[in-house]
Amino acid sequence: MTALLLLSSVAACGSDSEEAPKNVSAKAAALGTLTPGVIKVAVQPYAPYTSVQGDKIVGLDGDILAYAAKELGLEIKPQVTDFAGMLAGVQSRRVDITIGGVAWSADRQKQGLFTDPPYYSPPAMAVRSGKTYKTVDDLKGLDLGTVEGYVWVKSIQSVPEAKLHAYPDATGVFDDLGAGRVDVGFLDPLIIIAAQKERPELKISTQYLTPPTAAEVKAQPDYQYFQPYQTGFYLPKQATKLEKAISAQIDAMYANGEMAKLVEKYGGDPEQFLKPSADVATARRGVDRPQDWTPPSVGQ
Repeated sequence: MTALLLLSSVAACGSDSEEAPKNVSAKAAALGTLTPGVIKVAVQPYAPYTSVQGDKIVGLDGDILAYAAKELGLEIKPQVTDFAGMLAGVQSRRVDITIGGVAWSADRQKQGLFTDPPYYSPPAMAVRSGKTYKTVDDLKGLDLGTVEGYVWVKSIQSVPEAKLHAYPDATGVFDDLGAGRVDVGFLDPLIIIAAQKERPELKISTQYLTPPTAAEVKAQPDYQYFQPYQTGFYLPKQATKLEKAISAQIDAMYANGEMAKLVEKYGGDPEQFLKPSADVATARRGVDRPQDWTPPSVGQ
């Protein structure tokens, strides 16, 4: 999901002042959230990563943040918007954080802060049953769909003779895929796995693209988004204390097995979701992490 212009949808994130909850701990107050003891979270409906039920964020990212917030003594306040509003809300500091499959990128980190990766996302494709695509070459000349603003937009635009179909949300991708108007949809893997179960009439399957080689990416840099990407929780530039505190909780969840349990809860394989590819560390070292930074991984 690539960097976006600040769109008018930032208004969806709201900026109403809130009273701090009673009995806020000194530790929580020191984190510098917009309202002491409260963490305002911009999310979009993106099950099974994020959805809001009542005043609670549920899904993989929601559960990860809930664990961290509990450890830090923070009360979660969700604000529902779209993906553009999520990014804009952070970049204008109208919220404390946004979560839900947000990909780290060098451009995006210039306008905000990223936590350590809560998980890594392999390049998944929603494909009509009976069709098989394995490499970027297999995608040439096809109709390829994704959601507006996602990292795959740039990659798709770089595939020779392929036609980009960009949608406001994943539902549009699946609808057109099922109707035969799109050959392949690029979305986060848990989204595709969930759609297979919930919408069997679409007759789609989940496939994983063989990542392009280093030589292919060098020749066509935007192919990098067809490689596994690292997600992160995204915060305003000013939120340095909060970012460090949440990153520490994420790292602890890898170590104590909690992250693997949550990935499995939502149908993911920890071996795919919780082990970084070789370029994860090199992408961030000297950019927004120290030169000796090691990304979290299961089995360390």
